[in-house]
Amino acid sequence: MPMSYEDKIKDQAGPYLEVGERVLAAFIAQPRGATMAKVGGLAPGAVGGRKMNQQRRAAEQGNLQLTNPMALALTDSRLLVLRVSQPIALGTGGDVKALASDVPLSDVDSIEIKRLLVGKVVIVTIRGASIKLEAGPGSNAKGMVDEFERARALV
Repeated sequence: MPMSYEDKIKDQAGPYLEVGERVLAAFIAQPRGATMAKVGGLAPGAVGGRKMNQQRRAAEQGNLQLTNPMALALTDSRLLVLRVSQPIALGTGGDVKALASDVPLSDVDSIEIKRLLVGKVVIVTIRGASIKLEAGPGSNAKGMVDEFERARALV
């Protein structure tokens, strides 16, 4: 049975973690608008590209750098953006390549989920800057929200 993306990220994030730190939850994501940007045609591509740029600017306000594709990983002390290879399906691809950016958990105001027709929108708010990400239907975004709430209660 193939390894889930969350398990793969947890397994491969080790080189980017501090001593004693562990990944509590993780999923593959992309900036909001990335799916629309891939759709054929000039108008959807332009609209999707504009949405992606808005999310990248919002992320920069929160001192986070988004990549596409990326993994969002939550540890007991930080929120990480990991650069990953293109996910293909059933746990194939999505290999962790590098740490793109991170912020201390104390800077993260909230992590919320909104459903889409297929997949989810994950809204991460860092120091007041809201960043919208897209996550696939199989991603454990709810697990990240639950772990974030638990970790914040301990801080």
